[in-house]
Amino acid sequence: MNENIQLGLINTLKIDRDSDHGFYLVANDGDDVLLPKAYVTKDMHIGDEIEVFIYTDSEDRFVATTQRPKAMLDEFGYFEVVDVTPFGAFVDWGLPKDLFVPKALQKIPLEKGMKFVFRVCLDEKSDRLVGAHKFKSYIKEPTSQELIQNQKVNIIIREKTPLGFKVIVENKYEAMIFHNEIFEDIWIGQKKVAYVKKVRDDKKLDVCLQPIGKEKELEETAIHRIKKVLAKNGGELECNYKSEPELIKELFGLSKKNYKKALTKLLEDGVITLDEDGIYLK
Repeated sequence: MNENIQLGLINTLKIDRDSDHGFYLVANDGDDVLLPKAYVTKDMHIGDEIEVFIYTDSEDRFVATTQRPKAMLDEFGYFEVVDVTPFGAFVDWGLPKDLFVPKALQKIPLEKGMKFVFRVCLDEKSDRLVGAHKFKSYIKEPTSQELIQNQKVNIIIREKTPLGFKVIVENKYEAMIFHNEIFEDIWIGQKKVAYVKKVRDDKKLDVCLQPIGKEKELEETAIHRIKKVLAKNGGELECNYKSEPELIKELFGLSKKNYKKALTKLLEDGVITLDEDGIYLK
């Protein structure tokens, strides 16, 4: 059970008493918080310990819920902007009360319908949770003492760039996954497991989606898929380097980048020929 009630986190609290508005839950230090009737279930009884998330209501009072937000305090999540006011914007973070993003924490002026990765932060002046789209000040520089090659880490995909995808690692670091090392479909806001590739001399971090040493295996899988589909279709297909990504995915289950990489290898090895009309097994 929690020693005290912690805002923005999952708390284990004891059901202390009933009221017209719901159950009051207490921590070890005696502080209490309301669990509104909407979240009270028949299997909850006085004296039980339950897990709840603590946030603030419309009057900035602590309140408990059995629901879980898409991200908690000091975590990153992918949220949609659902309302905009002169003072800031509100984003849907998975709870009935939307998360406020003050103008001072917006990287660009937010508009309804926009979707970005935000960080859930504590506004110490108001003692309430807020969202931050401008979060550089919360990002740490990685060190080789903290992160070692092939270390498994949790990431959230943040932004697509010409080089690859920017990601947030362990809610602390920013990193890059390069396009030519991605062998699967990924998307903004997706949470995944990744592996540390390198902490560079310039304090930048590179990660990959497979353990180091698996890239060759994945390349061979892509080559095998193309050869297998060609064989099933009489040794030829109306495809080339310019084929649409949707067609490539439908035929081979590959991204266009990995498809092109495998085609190049097959050409270099003399396994196929290629022209504007198609691919041909030799």
